[in-house]
Amino acid sequence: MANITAADVSKLRQMTGAGMMDCKKALVEADGDFERAKELIRERGLAIANKRADRDASEGAVLAKTTKNNTIGVMIAVNCETDFVAKNEDFVAMAKSILDVAAEELPANIDSLKLCKINGITIADIISERSGVTGEKMELAYYDKVEAPLVSSYIHMGNKLATLVGLNKVVDSSIGFNVAMQIAAMNPVSIDKDSVPQSVIDKELEIGREQARLEGKAEELLDKIAQGKLQKFFKESTLLNQEFVQEGKISVKEYLQKTDKELTVTSFKRYGLSN
Repeated sequence: MANITAADVSKLRQMTGAGMMDCKKALVEADGDFERAKELIRERGLAIANKRADRDASEGAVLAKTTKNNTIGVMIAVNCETDFVAKNEDFVAMAKSILDVAAEELPANIDSLKLCKINGITIADIISERSGVTGEKMELAYYDKVEAPLVSSYIHMGNKLATLVGLNKVVDSSIGFNVAMQIAAMNPVSIDKDSVPQSVIDKELEIGREQARLEGKAEELLDKIAQGKLQKFFKESTLLNQEFVQEGKISVKEYLQKTDKELTVTSFKRYGLSN
């Protein structure tokens, strides 16, 4: 039977982030073998995660960043059960380390990101370990990226919401940042009216007709009224047509064209914990 010291327990805790008692128990069971103890902690974390699979993990951290040359941006969300854990320094540090790997390796999708490694451990296992430490369900809930001549990112205070936006030309980074903030504040459905999904258009027309019908409008006028409401929807809900909130009186499109007549948005992503 190996002699487990307080220094051994502390060392394993630094390696895994698990609680002191969990580390001591794992070392005792592994007879002092650190690698086996790490495996035990990881296995228990996975067991805890599986037990909590049906729980609601609606808190967490949503983070975004761009690569050094600002041509690619990545965004991730790691979910947990409570705001208390979401604000924990170790949890936020874990989320940031996952974001850094995403920015460096640029995996094709979320499943590929889960297989990426940090210090030899897959991200999926790292999240399971942290779940075992906290006793809460955790999951990598979102990953996406944007590529463009200029990409800007924005993280809303508290790490609950983040955005990415791509512009078709390299301009001052503050312009991209301002548009990224606009996306966070106004939650557009698409870049412009031409990129609104047909299913959304159909739904808005249906809503417009029903509203007009409830207001007692004549049946033959319903389609015309619905079209008018659709145009209002395009103005309020498509990014380039929205009023630019930082200045007012001009649209986002006009704000961009003040810098360059051809400057526009090529793509954007927005993700919040309520998504």
